[in-house]
Amino acid sequence: MFDLVEILTCPSDLVPVFKFIKNGVYPIIQIGIPILLILMGSIDLGKAVMSSDDKEIKGATSKLIKRAIAAVAVFFVATIVSLLMGLFSSSGATDSDSVGGTESWKDCWNNLD
Repeated sequence: MFDLVEILTCPSDLVPVFKFIKNGVYPIIQIGIPILLILMGSIDLGKAVMSSDDKEIKGATSKLIKRAIAAVAVFFVATIVSLLMGLFSSSGATDSDSVGGTESWKDCWNNLD
């Protein structure tokens, strides 16, 4: 079911949860949300252009810029989380399943596929 590296570096009861987050949640956060934000901003800008109101166009343009910045920030969430996991990689917990007695959350995260 799980390979030996995952069992030795991850708590066995958390492997399915980590796999779900890494393979299911992060792609949605990293790719889906930025696309949705930019698409919504483009629709707002398109509506404003169709109405031919300069004030509405300026508002929609600023909203699109804010959404694009938010999309870039959301895209880098996974990178930021990986950096933080690298900084705080050792949990300090001991477990009979782990090789050295200390769980390494970064190794666990990186070994999941």
